[in-house]
Amino acid sequence: MEIFRLVFSPIEVNTYILAGQSGKCAIIDCGCFSSDESDKLTAFLDKKKLTPVLLLNTHCHIDHIFGNKMMLERYNLRTLCHTLEEKNRRDAVKHAMFFGLKMEDPPEPGGEITDGQEISFGSIFLKAYHVPGHSAGSLAFYCGKDGVVFTGDALFKGSIGRTDLPGGDYETLIKSIRSKLFVLPPATVVYPGHGDATTIVEEMRTNPYVATGLI
Repeated sequence: MEIFRLVFSPIEVNTYILAGQSGKCAIIDCGCFSSDESDKLTAFLDKKKLTPVLLLNTHCHIDHIFGNKMMLERYNLRTLCHTLEEKNRRDAVKHAMFFGLKMEDPPEPGGEITDGQEISFGSIFLKAYHVPGHSAGSLAFYCGKDGVVFTGDALFKGSIGRTDLPGGDYETLIKSIRSKLFVLPPATVVYPGHGDATTIVEEMRTNPYVATGLI
């Protein structure tokens, strides 16, 4: 599996493209905010000769769903996400205004994802883990074969997601990270919703919020 990262919107969200050998790809957290950014993503996919067949959201805060309408219009894809993110999706336009941004109502999801569910496209398999705390329905997507996990805004390099937004809870997030993410193989590469990649073992050793001190 090839992994590509494009950074979109004034909030600088990581949009990940997961490409298989068949030319099919999945997109995690399409953050295209403007038509120029949508065109940039389309041009990238065309250049790589990739066809999106799966759209996933780690959660439905605005920066992670800016591009969902474009994905429906251009590729006929609706996102899959946790059902507990429905309130964030419905409130997205209001939340955008709070940040001084404008967006149209995001489309309804095409289905829901539950904890432990396996999702596949082509020969690539992902396992979803419910990691609440940053938001009520936050998900992480783990590919054991490639040793990678996409954590959304739950876990960052040297930090964790904010917990002061609706549905957030600090103790819940810490528990989620330690019980769902820190049990993955230590060498697992972490691809977060913002910023640079890291590894599970690096965060276990050095992350000031959740370091266990045991490694």
